[in-house]
Amino acid sequence: MQVSRRTLLAVVPTLALPALARAADDSATAERAVGQADAPVTVMEFYSLTCPHCAAFVRETFPRVKSELIDTGKLRLIFWDFPLDQVALTAAMVARSLPPARYEPFTAALLASQDRWAFARGVNSTDELAKMAALAGLPREAFNKAIADTELKNWILKRREEAEKTYGIDSTPSFVFNGKGAKNHRESGSLGYDAFAKAVAEAAG
Repeated sequence: MQVSRRTLLAVVPTLALPALARAADDSATAERAVGQADAPVTVMEFYSLTCPHCAAFVRETFPRVKSELIDTGKLRLIFWDFPLDQVALTAAMVARSLPPARYEPFTAALLASQDRWAFARGVNSTDELAKMAALAGLPREAFNKAIADTELKNWILKRREEAEKTYGIDSTPSFVFNGKGAKNHRESGSLGYDAFAKAVAEAAG
């Protein structure tokens, strides 16, 4: 899903993004990742919770990536929120307000059910998110607090801007591979397993 800078900035019009204010150990802004910390290859996945191509990657490619590359210690996958619209931004805020261990399962559930909570006609996406968050252990009062957290919203948007400037991210999903054989090698699109595994092998050196 290609997206222009104008589209990106339209998520929150005229917002002046401050410097990152949250502490590095803040649970809402701590790294979200799967895989061993000492894996020889790390991949940053830049994704939006309203991106159909991101959903396709999680549905078609990620299960094998997890079983053959992550669970075997070859890869650490780091999730990087890159919301393409207001709905995705709200969903990312909710996901990060859950305990870190629930982040990946919750975002996977959101990606698998986009048609129900993000794109369905006549559906209030916020209410649908609240229902799913409740199932993940976030009651409505905590949900309301999460989506009103301006500091967290600004942090996510600042990180998105950082992704654009540092890694040249302009579409989702995008992946940046790092290892002995590669530094910030970028691939974009809903990669199949073979293409993804090849990039991991090349990054491993």
